[in-house]
Amino acid sequence: MSDRFPISRRALFGGPLLLALERKEALAQGFAGLGMSGTGFAPVLPDRTFVFPADHGPHPDFRIEWWYVTANLTDANGTAYGAQWTLFRQAMYPGPQQEGWANQQIWMGHAAITRADIHHFSEAFARGGVGQAGAEAAPFHAWIDAWQMRAGERMVNDTISPLELNAAGTDFAYALRLEADHALVLEGNAGYSVKSEQGQASYYYSQPYFKATGSITIDKRPTDVTGQAWMDREWSSQPLAADQTGWDWLSLHFSRGEKLMLFRLRRTDGNHFISGKWFSPDGNNRQFASAEIIMTPKAVTEIAGRNVPTGWDIAIAALTLRISCTPLNANSWMGTRFPYWEGPIRFAGSHNGVGYLEMTGY
Repeated sequence: MSDRFPISRRALFGGPLLLALERKEALAQGFAGLGMSGTGFAPVLPDRTFVFPADHGPHPDFRIEWWYVTANLTDANGTAYGAQWTLFRQAMYPGPQQEGWANQQIWMGHAAITRADIHHFSEAFARGGVGQAGAEAAPFHAWIDAWQMRAGERMVNDTISPLELNAAGTDFAYALRLEADHALVLEGNAGYSVKSEQGQASYYYSQPYFKATGSITIDKRPTDVTGQAWMDREWSSQPLAADQTGWDWLSLHFSRGEKLMLFRLRRTDGNHFISGKWFSPDGNNRQFASAEIIMTPKAVTEIAGRNVPTGWDIAIAALTLRISCTPLNANSWMGTRFPYWEGPIRFAGSHNGVGYLEMTGY
């Protein structure tokens, strides 16, 4: 039911949230309204202790959260693909959770498959409280309609592995198994990820060490694939400041096994907030502040009436890192309710590898 019944799904949103989701309102409060005040919802504070499996499940006292997987894949012929699976939860208002159709949670799912010559995506909406979408901590299970992310046999909580992942749209489908032999990593300062000088923040952890196996189907043609995947888990009540219009986010898999997460949150005055974290398989992790990272947009693609910077140069002197990132498909536009760019990339220079790029608010 993902992209076949858009009117009925959008009707589920109701008055207050629909007003918040209107484009004009969203632009005034950051991308998708994420800069709106979180008054009444749970605050994001430093020094939180993460507990698994509980934190794999939902946090309904916070306004928004997501479960996010991106995968860089290849087939037996070396053809490159990208896969995306996302489940978002947003609360329309704070307070005790209501039952059934009165429940204040709205769920949204995005899925996509990308190849150099195609980009297929699909979107799904659901109301909370009726079983159509949701998440459970143990055994782990996140779903919307038939799209599933769920624990495989004997899942290890500290690695959230193995996972079974599937989704389908009009022109594509995929079914992947994700396995990791490294523990989850906490982004930011022990999972407290600062998003602005004004104090906006989220709780944020990742599993960047997934190995992916499975199959993808494009235009009814199935193909076996293998590759690397990255899972992000994040929740907050006000993840953006009101003057932040969107973000540029990268997850990078280095050929030697290291991982790097970067994001740039764009401000209307040009004083953008940048953050990043380096992860080494030996546990040598390092957080970087704005002044240590140079993110320079290079190649621009005109798509959907927008100029989107699909090529990037990245430099971090402390890592002796200087790379250029290029997209597998520059037209990886997600024409969803809140449109954005998301797709697989390659990078080369002082280091090389593959990854994913997401850009919102353009």
